[in-house]
Amino acid sequence: MLVTPNSHLSYCTNIHSGESWEEIFRNIKSYCLPVKENISPDKPFGIGLRLSNQAATELLSGNRLSDFKSWLHKNDMYVFTINGFPYGSFHGEVVKDRVHLPDWTSTERFDYTVLLISILKELLPIGIEGSISTSPLSYRHWFKTEDDLTTAKQKSTQQLIEITALMVKINRFGKKKLHLNIEPEPDGIIETSDEYIQFFTDYLLKDGALQLATHLKCTHREAQQYIREHIRLCFDVCHFAVGFEKSENVLKKIENHSLKIGKIQISAALRFNTSSKTSVKEAQNCLLTFDESTYLHQAVIKNSDGNLRRFEDLGPAIVSMGLPGFEELRTHFHVPIFLDQFEVLSTTQNEIINTLQYWYETECSLHLEVETYTWDVLPDHFQTDITESIERELKWVVNTIRKIKNKEL
Repeated sequence: MLVTPNSHLSYCTNIHSGESWEEIFRNIKSYCLPVKENISPDKPFGIGLRLSNQAATELLSGNRLSDFKSWLHKNDMYVFTINGFPYGSFHGEVVKDRVHLPDWTSTERFDYTVLLISILKELLPIGIEGSISTSPLSYRHWFKTEDDLTTAKQKSTQQLIEITALMVKINRFGKKKLHLNIEPEPDGIIETSDEYIQFFTDYLLKDGALQLATHLKCTHREAQQYIREHIRLCFDVCHFAVGFEKSENVLKKIENHSLKIGKIQISAALRFNTSSKTSVKEAQNCLLTFDESTYLHQAVIKNSDGNLRRFEDLGPAIVSMGLPGFEELRTHFHVPIFLDQFEVLSTTQNEIINTLQYWYETECSLHLEVETYTWDVLPDHFQTDITESIERELKWVVNTIRKIKNKEL
């Protein structure tokens, strides 16, 4: 779905349950077809594909990939991006910090990403860049010391450089440009914009570039350029908003360091600020309904002195709202992007608007992907028809861009 001549908008199919290729393909036919019919009936519709390791393995067996490619062509659809963060089961069971397994210190994460690259290079139409988002290396709380974290970054760098070499060769010989997009998130080894820049400059562009130069028999400068081209940022609006980073500042900072943004994931977080007419007690009671057992809902509290306190999950943060100095809580719970209020709570929707304003001025990424994957764990009274919800979110993005273009925002 084109929003400008070169950029693509879709939603991520990780919102649908299913780990096998059969289940995923059934979801694509059940949901993507009606969404396309209502949102983009006369133009091609891009799919933001999510494949587990199981599904990727199955898709590459037999004639499934060529059959899927033919099906896409027949139905005027295409794949331009893949969510390669969740490796295994993502619905219907406790995920929590296991979403980071296997991490970038493991061969399993490397092998999984190679599968996704093999799939995307075949599905990607000529003339379109392909993006794959991936984890922020690992979950930081699994590493007890700074030395442990350093070792994890070094191991991750070695494997990311091997992936980079593969993408360089695909671009050189297959004429398909792919990039792997690291997705910072709360409590990842890479969480903030500064941590992303630090990892990129101190690891990828140093030892990583030396490794790549040896591998490709190119100069150090050429190797650095390859890395900047094929390793990019996946900017998840919710994740940075939870950490109280302003979207425009992050995007400018990344570009000021001559780094690229590969994909923008459009998502909103839950928040509560004491400036609201709602009492802290009411907000705590409401937030308890979102403290569910499937996903990590990391939270950050901002105190009146400006200091931030970070929590591994929502429950302890809710308790801490009662402490002196509390001003605002934000939590990693993706909520529908078309809402700025959620019962007595509010959302970080304004950060999406700010992101889209910056994006409209700069087209800093060609890939926009709505990612509200929590529909099935929302409180019961927020449950609604999923197809209508997907369409409503995509229409909200298109209408917001139109308002920005017409200077109505």
